Amino acid sequence: MNFINEQWAETAMTWEYAAAASPDLVDIPIQVFPSQLHEEGETRIIGLDLSEIIGTPYSATTPNLMANYLRICQNDKIQTVVQASSEVFFVMRGKGRTETDSGTLTWQPGDAFTLPINRGMTHYAQEDAALFWVHDAPLLQYLGAIPATPRFEPIYYSKSYLDREITRVREASIRENRNRNGVILGNPASEKNRTMTHTMWSLYNLLPKGAMQKPHRHNSVAIDLAVYAESGTYTLIGKEIDSQGNIINPVKAEWKPNTVFVTPPGLWHSHHNHSNSDAYVFPVQDAGIQIYMRTLDIQFVK
Repeated sequence: MNFINEQWAETAMTWEYAAAASPDLVDIPIQVFPSQLHEEGETRIIGLDLSEIIGTPYSATTPNLMANYLRICQNDKIQTVVQASSEVFFVMRGKGRTETDSGTLTWQPGDAFTLPINRGMTHYAQEDAALFWVHDAPLLQYLGAIPATPRFEPIYYSKSYLDREITRVREASIRENRNRNGVILGNPASEKNRTMTHTMWSLYNLLPKGAMQKPHRHNSVAIDLAVYAESGTYTLIGKEIDSQGNIINPVKAEWKPNTVFVTPPGLWHSHHNHSNSDAYVFPVQDAGIQIYMRTLDIQFVK
């Protein structure tokens, strides 16, 4: 019999509790990825990669998620293949179609769709197009896991559907001065957690002209796509708030159409629209898994 006790014991180690309870990990940065990245050039995948900053050995925008821009020139195509258990696409501009093993989906600006288990898909552009693409491959790479079973069915959210849902909640949200004026995208398989997929959620959020949505914070990282906004629309982000609920020494992230910015976990952030037009933002977060773990911990300034 081959006893391996001594061999396995060679790599044993311990840390004193107080020194190990809060390890010194690199903070996730407030980061902007401008729309200029996808407005010119050849058809390609543009990874919004922060791995060198956050210290992952694989491409990642946050520890659990990877965001990308897809630029597809007119009459061109691109394939996306990734080991992920869920992914979401939002069409920033252009018209086209996506061919999957489940069928072909046509899309236009403002549409969104989600898919489980990527077995390879091809995106075709009828005109110059750009898509925002987020998936949970970094989470699976951290776990050393490969997706085996689809956790939900593909879902398509047309722009007309999303706008109709916003209209449905808009009046009451403004009248009651709710902190958010939007809808969480969902699917039947995630009805209990009320998230877009089992790992991710997205809020299609309206920021009315002249409005300010008070600070809030949560433990998930937000990858925020500014869908539409005019000058004077922005998010303030900071570590602390004062006694009046204002963010102390905030960093300002301007909302520029088809631009992504990262809001780190645990930081207070408020949304401001000083323009004469309504603005829209489409954040994608790892809140699906956070809610399942009971750790999302959303807090609002009253």
